[in-house]
Amino acid sequence: MTKAQGTFSSQSAAEAAMRADKAVVIGLNAAIVTVSDDQPKILVVPHDETDGASGWDALPFGPFNPVRHRTLEIGLRAWVQEQTQLELGYVEQLYTFGDRGRHSLESDAPGEHVVSVGYLALTRGHDEALKGAAWRDWYQYFPWEDWRAGKPPIIDQAIVPLLREWAGRQSEAPPEELARGKRRDRMRLCFGMDGVPWDDEKALERYELLYSAGLLLEAARDGRPNARGLTGKHAPNLGRPMQFDHRRILATAMGRLRAKIKYRPVAFELMPPSFTLYELQKTVEALLGLHVHKQNFRRLVENAGLVERTGRMSTRTGGRPAEQFRFRREVLNERPAPGLKLAPSRSRANS
Repeated sequence: MTKAQGTFSSQSAAEAAMRADKAVVIGLNAAIVTVSDDQPKILVVPHDETDGASGWDALPFGPFNPVRHRTLEIGLRAWVQEQTQLELGYVEQLYTFGDRGRHSLESDAPGEHVVSVGYLALTRGHDEALKGAAWRDWYQYFPWEDWRAGKPPIIDQAIVPLLREWAGRQSEAPPEELARGKRRDRMRLCFGMDGVPWDDEKALERYELLYSAGLLLEAARDGRPNARGLTGKHAPNLGRPMQFDHRRILATAMGRLRAKIKYRPVAFELMPPSFTLYELQKTVEALLGLHVHKQNFRRLVENAGLVERTGRMSTRTGGRPAEQFRFRREVLNERPAPGLKLAPSRSRANS
């Protein structure tokens, strides 16, 4: 075969494969976060689907239309405003979710394949009257992530026993998990077991582990074979499920935001123009799901040049008046990583 014939043959095979493949649709998803009453909230919208997930929450989403939307972000902003009447401020792209079968095993059948581009958005607004949308505490979806009152009981009472039982079923493990102790290693690293410290940034890894173990309702909905025990009255209640793989996208947003707080001043995108250091601390703690040392936090924020005094006092907390500050936006030009390199309060993080 000549070089030209080989090239022609390869092109023909590629074209045939493309014709045989299902159509690809680009979807746009937004994990929109705010903090209200010291609780991180996520904006969700109702979604009509007959896939056994009726009534499950969904993130705002819609298809990318290159005729209407010049860029993906413009399309995202348009869909969010159309669905919720919320005008987004801070937005950053998270990840592209395109795995085959990411919604359910039935999605492997002929038809459209949805590739979703996920975004993280931060807003100060938390108007409860938003059109067709509602704010929900993001810990309703991840009850094991909030350590502000100590270690969540759900970890030792439900998650650890279920994961240990799953780890012991080596006979059903796929080839990539046959390495000795791999399942147990994932448990230890994700949930801080056997002396491993809790890592607040591993929100996605924890969700993926619970899904892999067949412990989430999404796994049963998607027809995963190891999720047989999730039907019936004995199914574990491990947080509110979401449509499609939206809880996976939300876990990605949570991990990204928790990590980014430590090297970029994104927390200030959630603060009003003026605030007290106590209010700032409570917002950061809400996002991390951890308490931080009060004196160290204040010293870090002021010494890092992240804030400046306004000369005004606040009585919003109802107690002794507290000094108000504002974010020093100039810090973005002064150094490359002006974040909050925080250490959690030992008394809470290791409970």
